[in-house]
Amino acid sequence: MSQDILINWAPQETRVAVVEQGAVQEVHLERTLERGLVGNIYLGKVSRVLPGMQSAFIDIGLDRAAFLHVADLMPSISAKHTAPRDKAAAVAGGGDAGSANRVLTPDPVQPIERQIFEGQALMVQVLKDPIGTKGARLTAQISIAGRLLVFLPQDNHIGVSQKIPAAQREALRQRLLARTAMPDGSAAGGFILRTNAEDASDEELGEDIAYLRKTWQRIREAASRQPSASLLHEDLNLMQRVLRDLVSAQTQSIRIDSREQFGLLQSFAGEFMPDTAGKLQLYTGERPIFDLYSIDEEISRALSRRVDLKSGGYLVIDQTEALTTVDVNTGGFVGARNFDDTVFRTNLEAAQAIARQLRLRNLGGIVIVDFIDMVREDHREAVLTEFRKQLARDRVKTMTGGFSQLGLVEMTRKRTRESLAHMLSEPCPSCEGKGVVKTARSVCYDILREILREARAFSPREFRVVASPRVVELFLDEESQHLAGLSDFIGKPISLQSETSMTQEQYDIVLL
Repeated sequence: MSQDILINWAPQETRVAVVEQGAVQEVHLERTLERGLVGNIYLGKVSRVLPGMQSAFIDIGLDRAAFLHVADLMPSISAKHTAPRDKAAAVAGGGDAGSANRVLTPDPVQPIERQIFEGQALMVQVLKDPIGTKGARLTAQISIAGRLLVFLPQDNHIGVSQKIPAAQREALRQRLLARTAMPDGSAAGGFILRTNAEDASDEELGEDIAYLRKTWQRIREAASRQPSASLLHEDLNLMQRVLRDLVSAQTQSIRIDSREQFGLLQSFAGEFMPDTAGKLQLYTGERPIFDLYSIDEEISRALSRRVDLKSGGYLVIDQTEALTTVDVNTGGFVGARNFDDTVFRTNLEAAQAIARQLRLRNLGGIVIVDFIDMVREDHREAVLTEFRKQLARDRVKTMTGGFSQLGLVEMTRKRTRESLAHMLSEPCPSCEGKGVVKTARSVCYDILREILREARAFSPREFRVVASPRVVELFLDEESQHLAGLSDFIGKPISLQSETSMTQEQYDIVLL
């Protein structure tokens, strides 16, 4: 199935859409101010060693020092407590000539104070972004991700993803071993075969190996000339990851609407991924590039709960913290000759639409699908077969079970990043994410109860209710009798103040 990739670039945001046969299948976003640090590699400087916590603070040039635990040091490396000869010395696992002040020890549980020292330069990689007052979490065990492989430059281990069936792992491992061996038979770094490399050719593996080794060579060269607290390697930006992760044999074109970024992407592709360079195109049309396939409208629809099907049926998609539920409904579809056929056709269409929505919205974790109940077993099997066929197109790992006793289909989809809804929206300040708010009358009665409670504890001159205009309006009209009755009962006047900035559920009771 042919595929086109559209890239819409702006200084504040990069947006990517994957289109197949005119339908948007995936949307990827990256915002300049929200781009994380995970995967970045720095030449850090040990600013403080904490033996009691078996940890250290590392200066990597950020506002706050980053945190490194002893478990994230290379287990076989221990540095002598002498000053490094140059700024590249004592880089953990760098493997360069400048690291002559390191000695290898067989003890993997050396205390941190015997492995590193204050002032030492140390190559580190960000595991977790800074959050709140906490600095970034680091590791000295460097790994570099490619499209098919993960490169472990400080290790010689050759591994295969555990998600690949056990029967295939050893054969894949031997293939990888043959491709990564140096001419003298030695190993130059370790590799882990990723799940999406299960069907990769030897040529594709060779290209990924060359790219990863070239990247590592650049990092080492930067470490030899950069001062401490310098960024050595930044994880690929979204446009570069498009070439690494999204381009396949089915990709016909990669169109980008920025001349400057087109040139940069051409240079990157020419050096690291030459097979993708010929697919790059500069888009110069008058219409915005995302208007070609109404992608902005598709994104807006992807934020709503309801998805209409062409037949007249519809889906209702609800995303929670624990799981995502998808409910299939026939709606106005009555085109088939009988009810069984109507249900069957609706479920078949829904199976295709659900798989696409999971990709488009990037919904991960547990997904529960409630297809319309089907009486015939052959209909159930056909729907399940179609659903699995559509999910097989997903570049993200999925697992699907059969129909449960309650007629539900349970599946999982690997979480790769935040869902589209989480990236583009936030909980409503009025309902705080519940999706509903109390009625104005309910809030009025909450206020009456609260005034009665306060009157029993305090004896002010007056009670003043500050609430939303709709609640105040109800007190002045339909609920005026109840408000007056409470005022007579407690023997205190109750005044009202309308506050337009308050949501319907918000109110204050001021004691005057």
